[in-house]
Amino acid sequence: MPAMVARGVMSAVDPHASPWHLFGAVMRHCRESRQNLGLRRAGEMMYTDFSNLAKWERGERVPPADMVTRLDQVYGARGILTALYATLERLEAAESAQRNAGRYRENSAYCDGDDDMERRAALQFLAGLGTLGTLGVIGEPLRRSLDISLGREHPSLEDWDIACADHLHALRTRPPAQVATDLIIDLFALRRQLDVATPADQTELHRSMAVLSSIHANALTRLGDHGGAIRWGRTARQAADASGDLGLRLMIRGEEAGIGLYGTRDPETVLDMVHRAQQIAAEPTVGLLATEIKALSLLGRHDEALTKLRTLNTVADRGVTPDPYGFWKPDQIHFAESWVYAAAGQEGAADAAREKVLALAQTLPYRTNVQLHGALCTVVQGGIDDGMRQAAAIMDALTPANRVRLITETGHIVLRAVPQGQQNRSSVTEFRKVLTLEPVRGD
Repeated sequence: MPAMVARGVMSAVDPHASPWHLFGAVMRHCRESRQNLGLRRAGEMMYTDFSNLAKWERGERVPPADMVTRLDQVYGARGILTALYATLERLEAAESAQRNAGRYRENSAYCDGDDDMERRAALQFLAGLGTLGTLGVIGEPLRRSLDISLGREHPSLEDWDIACADHLHALRTRPPAQVATDLIIDLFALRRQLDVATPADQTELHRSMAVLSSIHANALTRLGDHGGAIRWGRTARQAADASGDLGLRLMIRGEEAGIGLYGTRDPETVLDMVHRAQQIAAEPTVGLLATEIKALSLLGRHDEALTKLRTLNTVADRGVTPDPYGFWKPDQIHFAESWVYAAAGQEGAADAAREKVLALAQTLPYRTNVQLHGALCTVVQGGIDDGMRQAAAIMDALTPANRVRLITETGHIVLRAVPQGQQNRSSVTEFRKVLTLEPVRGD
């Protein structure tokens, strides 16, 4: 059981005060993200006094291990609290082992002033603890302790660049709950490094903070945590601005607006965000234009969307410089075409765009969503029953873990395309049932 955190009255949760204050901040965020879940009600559901919950959230006390799973359920945290708690327990054990390693070096026969020999001794000590398997010195905490023993308390700027690319790859290939949990670890480490970095390094670290925060916002959108996605998107934008990198500022704004299309924001708000971003751009960017035309499509402004689509293709034909992290993919233009043509009922153009996406895209949400665009086009052309059956078959083919919000929100777009007077058709009712099945959020 982790050591108890010192008492202290705090007006707000400071996630940077200690690892357990971070846990409390995440815990409070999860509770406040649930509608009408105050501390007293949460205490009743947890079968504990609400004052205990308040102390855990403020980081004054650490919850017992056997309460964390229940916290995940009551707070709707989708396993994040359990994963974070286990990580922090291991971190605390690793730090304790590191202190023991320091005492070991003081008494070691190798302690002759040679730093390299001292570090090797510490490595051997920590590695030995890891093989015991009884102190929890494994995984991330052990890696962090070994880095410190090697004189590498913080990753290099190059390491952070690679981490950005790795997390983006994980977003496209792994369950979003796992991605979000892994990102919390790196975001916390990056925040600590910013506190001690030189001004020159801070600029580079702000770039990494912008990218990682944007990926985190995307992962939270996939989990349906729209409030968290909005807040992390704002953090990403502020970090990009702090970097002074115009290209990054525009890219992050495009990503922030783009994920807003999947249930996080009203399409009008997304349009406003795009227009604000375009004011700082020397010329239209592909990412912002693609988001703009999809927002126009959601608003039923199909003629405007088709006009903007021609502008998008003109800009893309001039050549797109890929970002260094891998956000840009050529299939994004064809995905936007598939969306806009399908919503406008232009079947031939929508089919051609969909085939291009399927030939290029590897990620499941992209591939599934363009298939749902086909169902959308069928509905728009008046084939409601056929479109509903097509969409239901696509959703039924997904495993529960793959029913992420990026896909289910596209399903809702198909559903909203059905005229109001036809919403009671049996095929529509059946698809609504398929669509509203709660996605599994674990990993």
